[in-house]
Amino acid sequence: MPVLITGTLVIVILIVFLFFFVIIYQRKMIKNQVELRKLHDEKQTGLLNAVFEAQEVERKRLAEDLHDSVGQVLSAIKLNLHRLEKNCDELTRPLLSDTRNLADECIGEIRNIIQNVLPPVLTDYGLMEALEGLCLKIEQSTGVKVHLKRKLNGVRFKPEIDLAFYRIAQELFSNAIKHSAATVIHLTITHENGWLIMEFKDNGKGFDIDNVKHGYGLKNLESRVKLINGEIKIYTKPQSGSITIIRVMLPE
Repeated sequence: MPVLITGTLVIVILIVFLFFFVIIYQRKMIKNQVELRKLHDEKQTGLLNAVFEAQEVERKRLAEDLHDSVGQVLSAIKLNLHRLEKNCDELTRPLLSDTRNLADECIGEIRNIIQNVLPPVLTDYGLMEALEGLCLKIEQSTGVKVHLKRKLNGVRFKPEIDLAFYRIAQELFSNAIKHSAATVIHLTITHENGWLIMEFKDNGKGFDIDNVKHGYGLKNLESRVKLINGEIKIYTKPQSGSITIIRVMLPE
């Protein structure tokens, strides 16, 4: 019983640690975003790029720390709990089982955080596979129906293009889910005549672009598109959904 109490206490402490770890990370990201907005207003493209790079370094560090430290500790705790469960009496077995399930949930949450922060599939397999995973996750977590189409002919892109388009897609999904009340989203990626084109269309309530064009979400999109020498166009009006098109001319 003391071992069981100690194991449960360790898991609770780790979950609290993980909670505060993520809160601290989010605060750092918010601080970076505030700095990003100031730099965008001043049109300091070089420094904008440095801020985005700093964000990616921070994301990578967080993902590695969660995987290498917290994730491994929780996996070891889960294994020990499984061993204890085999040798405990009938009275304590349900509590051990519940505690092991908590460990499973915590490990799952860590994997989700890593996937959001720096999806391994993006670096290993490229943009489209990462977007497929993102769309599936959006459907499962929100109930929004997502249709993903590709017209690429098997083309792979440079890592900086993959990363920029993935972050842009994350931002577009986030904005649509938070603000548009959309139930269906269409995401199309096309490679045509040297251009890489992303079209993001939702059936949400739309918005008056003149009243929100200075909002942070759109500024963030514009900044990312600008840094890869791209173009962004947004077509929307109240109660009519919205279409966002990003175009980037790829180098030869």
